[in-house]
Amino acid sequence: MALLLSSTVDRTLERLRQAFIETARGAREAVGAPLRPDLPDDDVPRLKGRIDACLEGKGGEPARRARAAELGEAYLSLSPAGRRKFLLTLAHDYGLPREAALAQVERWRASKEPPRALVRALEPPAVHLLREFVGVPQGVKFVVDLRAELMTLGKTDAAARTLSEDLRTLLAAWFDVGFLDLVRIDWRSSAALLEKLVTYEAVHTIRSWRDLKNRLDSDRRCFAFFHPRMPDEPLIFVEVALVNGMAGSVQRLLDARAETSDPEHANTAIFYSISNCQQGLAGISFGNFLIKRVAEELARELPNIKDFATLSPVPALRQHIDGRLKNEGDSALTSAEIASLVPVTNNATRGAAAVRELLDRPVWWEVPAIDKALRPILTRFTARYLTSTDERGRAIDRVARFHLGNGAIVERINWLADVSANGLKQSYGIMVNYRYKLGDVDANHAAYANGRVVASREVRAAARM
Repeated sequence: MALLLSSTVDRTLERLRQAFIETARGAREAVGAPLRPDLPDDDVPRLKGRIDACLEGKGGEPARRARAAELGEAYLSLSPAGRRKFLLTLAHDYGLPREAALAQVERWRASKEPPRALVRALEPPAVHLLREFVGVPQGVKFVVDLRAELMTLGKTDAAARTLSEDLRTLLAAWFDVGFLDLVRIDWRSSAALLEKLVTYEAVHTIRSWRDLKNRLDSDRRCFAFFHPRMPDEPLIFVEVALVNGMAGSVQRLLDARAETSDPEHANTAIFYSISNCQQGLAGISFGNFLIKRVAEELARELPNIKDFATLSPVPALRQHIDGRLKNEGDSALTSAEIASLVPVTNNATRGAAAVRELLDRPVWWEVPAIDKALRPILTRFTARYLTSTDERGRAIDRVARFHLGNGAIVERINWLADVSANGLKQSYGIMVNYRYKLGDVDANHAAYANGRVVASREVRAAARM
């Protein structure tokens, strides 16, 4: 799988490079000798000269595109160390410090120019430079990937972090959901696109072409958002299973040996995997629009589908449970729960310590007596976790925050729904169904916006146990 990811990235870089070379060909001015791969200090003035030429914007639209493409090709030709130096030069020397911003405001106040002139003046030169790439073939993808690298640099460099945030605002405008195309992906889609699904799947790893084919079978659906300027690159995709009733096991959903069912007989659409594909678009939300658009599409295609729900992970649940057992000790458990542990532990280990000891046992979930003792305890912890909010009134769990904010409700907690190594590591195998009842989505969204988590009676009852 790592080899597949590497080859996909390499081909993407080569496509960007070739597009820039073609666009830059015929540029009027000579650009001088190529920048050396590691961008040594004596190459930086020549780099800044190229950046300044792009910012001056002389020669009309074709010339500006050619200069931007040449700069992009130069960046792609650098080594990782050279790219880092390029980006830090851009962030530090072409940002807009507070003092410079205040000076721009004062100049505007002294002039008679309209407000939009101030907006233009307050845009950092680096962002203005990268705007030029919107008209260059593969330029939008280039800016998206460049922001991904800035985000990594921003972990240790404040100027890079600021530029990354400035670019997020620019990209949010470029990637407004109104510009996006919803596309169904199936087994007849191009091999290059199918390969990208394998590469970008972030929830349940696609382990083989057979596994992928199963996820694109007649009782499955896969939809993705695409941008017109990135037609070969999915932005986000969702995988859907068409089933009868609420699904409670991801292993059953992903079983390639299971018989294919007739989608005309299904009554429920289960969204079991949502994967963002472009790291550089982090912080720009598409998932909420994607789920709603896909639900509408399925409702038109298959009128028999009455329920829409997810089978979702609870990524930090195990950490939460372990923390409660460690910090609260026996007070985290009811007297009945403590008593229920006695038959499956020795007399020296009781209460919270007994729960921790049982959970540390290999394949504890395969022992019926242990399963029976732990299930009500962990289910109660999970229900409390999913229905609690932080000081800002938001759900504690980040996946819950996403779906509740979209108007779903916490429908059902599924015990041992994912017994893969990752599922046990994240949440002791527990998953949750978030249900989207289309007629209630707006009311549920409003309730959550006011700090109330909407959950089914079953989940509420489990939280009170």
